[in-house]
Amino acid sequence: MFSRLGLVLCLALMSSTVLAQSQREMNNTACTQSKSADTELNKVYGQILRDYKADTLFIEKLKQAQRAWLQYRDAHLAALYPGDPSQYGSVNSMCQCQVLEQLTANRVTELKQWLQGVEGDVCSGSVQPKNDLPKGD
Repeated sequence: MFSRLGLVLCLALMSSTVLAQSQREMNNTACTQSKSADTELNKVYGQILRDYKADTLFIEKLKQAQRAWLQYRDAHLAALYPGDPSQYGSVNSMCQCQVLEQLTANRVTELKQWLQGVEGDVCSGSVQPKNDLPKGD
């Protein structure tokens, strides 16, 4: 008969075996999540371009901001992981994909304000009140 400690250890070993992933699997998972975030970013950005197409000055400025954000994203990643990628070991791909996913998710949140609108913010600039949001095609 198992003691409580023996049972706990047995369950812990079984569950860690079930949850264990290879580094390749963890890399793939992180990079898939990063690609999903990028797909969401492109979807939101495209929707803003369609919804606000009549506001050509805003669209021009948004495109400039997006290009600058992409440069920032890439420079930030390069600053985190400068030099030879192999110096960071087998986790490098996973770590970089996690950073990209987080940066991209943050940008999606920033961009969504133009699709969701605001209420009662006198400093919202080009972000429209919810009731006045433009409608795209």
